[in-house]
Amino acid sequence: MNHKILVLAGDGIGPEVMDQAVRLLDVARAEFGVGLEIEHAAVGGNAIDAHGTPLPDATLQLAKDADAVLLGAVGGPKWDDLPTAQRPERGLLGLRSGLELFANLRPAILFPQLAEASSLKPELVAGLDILILRELTGGIYFGEPRGIDTDANGVRRGFNTYVYSEPEIRRIVRLGCELARQRGGRLCSVDKANVLEVTAFWREIAEDEARQFPDVELSHMLVDNAGMQLVRAPKQFDVIVTGNMFGDILSDVAAMLTGSLGMLPSASLDANSKGMYEPVHGSAPDIAGQNLANPLATLLSIAMMFRYTFNDAKVADAIEGAVGDALDQGLRTRDIAPREQAGVTLVGTDGMTDAVIQAFRKRLG
Repeated sequence: MNHKILVLAGDGIGPEVMDQAVRLLDVARAEFGVGLEIEHAAVGGNAIDAHGTPLPDATLQLAKDADAVLLGAVGGPKWDDLPTAQRPERGLLGLRSGLELFANLRPAILFPQLAEASSLKPELVAGLDILILRELTGGIYFGEPRGIDTDANGVRRGFNTYVYSEPEIRRIVRLGCELARQRGGRLCSVDKANVLEVTAFWREIAEDEARQFPDVELSHMLVDNAGMQLVRAPKQFDVIVTGNMFGDILSDVAAMLTGSLGMLPSASLDANSKGMYEPVHGSAPDIAGQNLANPLATLLSIAMMFRYTFNDAKVADAIEGAVGDALDQGLRTRDIAPREQAGVTLVGTDGMTDAVIQAFRKRLG
């Protein structure tokens, strides 16, 4: 069976990390017989420049036809003055909506070789392995009504609506339970049930849905406490499930525990595990084209693609192991390089990928 992958390089460092991703995919296809068909299309700022829109209809159709989408990054100061509805980020939102991607998976895994790069003491983060599951299509980001208006006295106000339906809550909690079952068996649902009725409702539905998973331990935590606990004792968490806004914030907090955004992959899945995979880092236009970008988050996103969409744990394990092997060699890109440490060699985007590909060949060979 051939897996159809749509590669969307995007903006800034997106094209150069995607070039490295395709190199790895080509090795998997040419040397190990992994069935892959790869297509390319425009999204974000480069799509605006070429087609006048951040998400051309042709790109969305190719994404719908693909089995998985691999995205680089979108955005940059070049397009900052455009109206909100026309900016590069709308291409990303359009893909999420058009593909009905409701679940965002962000693992926060600290490779032991990078314990010193974390913002926390090594003993607090050594062995860190958290999965944050963020609901992606509901909540305050999409609730209606929303906007800015002026009352009869000329006083302006801004407003958004925080709303979740029972089916939306059930499907994300169900997925959280399924993922926890595959890991440590613990699911922490994060809310603000002491203040917000919608999250009190979230907690009620989460408890009811979790009854179908007696082997999963469900706990609850208020979001402010969860933020504190992530920087106090992060290893207490296994899987965290939460709504759109809280997940957006907490996943970025967890990201810094690992030492660099350049190490973090992500997956956004639909109800059938079709996914869009992307590194968590942004487009970083200040280092674009300089062979400085860390490709590891993108390569680890490919591992997630094989694990969650293609159900190929062998290839996924080989990629993740190969990243660890490259780090074991003391190779570091600038963002994860300590200032002074014996045995560390600074490499660029291509050099790091060279090492991962070499290790990948050994693991699958």
